[in-house]
Amino acid sequence: MYKNSLTILVLFATSLLFAQNDIEVLTPTHIKSVVLHGQKANNFAPIIRLGETLFFSFDDLDGDEKEYTYKLTHCTANWEVSDISSTEFTDGFTEDTIRDYENSFNTYQNYTHYELKLPNQNMRIKISGNYLISVLDEDGETVFTRRFMVYQQKVDVGVSTHKARKIADITSKQNVELVINYPNLRINNPSEEIQVSLYQNNDWNNVITHIKPQYFRGTQLIYKYGDETTFFGGNEFLYFDTKDYRSATNNIRRVELKDIYETRLYVDESRRYKSYTYNPDINGNYFIRTINAENPDFEADYTKVHFIYKANSIENADFYVYGAFNNWEFNNQNKLKHTTQDYYETDILLKQGFYNYNYVSLNENNTIDNTIEGTHFQTENNYTVLVYFKEFGSKYDQIVGYGVGSSLNLQN
Repeated sequence: MYKNSLTILVLFATSLLFAQNDIEVLTPTHIKSVVLHGQKANNFAPIIRLGETLFFSFDDLDGDEKEYTYKLTHCTANWEVSDISSTEFTDGFTEDTIRDYENSFNTYQNYTHYELKLPNQNMRIKISGNYLISVLDEDGETVFTRRFMVYQQKVDVGVSTHKARKIADITSKQNVELVINYPNLRINNPSEEIQVSLYQNNDWNNVITHIKPQYFRGTQLIYKYGDETTFFGGNEFLYFDTKDYRSATNNIRRVELKDIYETRLYVDESRRYKSYTYNPDINGNYFIRTINAENPDFEADYTKVHFIYKANSIENADFYVYGAFNNWEFNNQNKLKHTTQDYYETDILLKQGFYNYNYVSLNENNTIDNTIEGTHFQTENNYTVLVYFKEFGSKYDQIVGYGVGSSLNLQN
């Protein structure tokens, strides 16, 4: 029922996804629990203000204390490598060793936990913009990468959410309106110098870019588009909590100890044609925690989580477990395997914690359908706005504005 209207937005998001992967190295199977965000409470987004602290950590399941290094790359608003030298965007070393690591303690799954903070005594970020952090092995080969953004608040960004304007979309979509005020920033040609990116739930695959201002009013840019800034509302994320690996809890059917703990969830039946039900979530994010030890960084264990999805028949489509736990990636680790009739299953090794997840499909021409779980205007979603500024003659894109909004209370 949503297929035709979905095509344009999804094709755009998908083309962006695969373009971005040109500079990205996807996460290998032995790297897990990658965390990248600011240090403010309840901050899951990889976005910080210039000068604030960025926290980065991950586990290596090989557990052999590898010597990893990291480096930063400055990128354009379109996630291509910027045409500036490393000394223009960092002070200190251009590459440095990750010195803070610890082997797991008293766990069935061995791993080495690595962590890093930026800025630190060896490296400091000098300018705003899009960044790529790369983790390198002892041979200088890139193991995996992650994206993050650094902003300077030179403009004010107002974000409001509304029901879709079209009658056909009013029950399934959400519209986002923006206002940018720039009394203290000189912008000569806003249509050429300003670029806006609009994310739903910090999902790299669900972003609208290259939005031009619709109206100009003094030092104010107004974006009151219809389809151009409209998203499918989707459905609330599902969740489970493995903080206690010895017993079943909400949404967990049973826990078994084999070589490691195995967690079997209840069957998730497709919600595509079901009515909306309010279910508080953290919009696809996750956080590591355990009640079985004091320090979850290196004392939380891993458990093999078994997902079972009963889907409505969709031809020529692959189903995936989807969320921030794997950076919204599509790979064999989170791809569901068809078992019997309409049932699809997979096992994913995950560290103890609270997880949000959902199901999406990817068809044979790489078009993402994130409405297979239903889509409703009532769904609570977070929207993040980043304002890029590249004045005439500049070599790089600054991020001069950051704004957030929620669909919890729609404005109409």
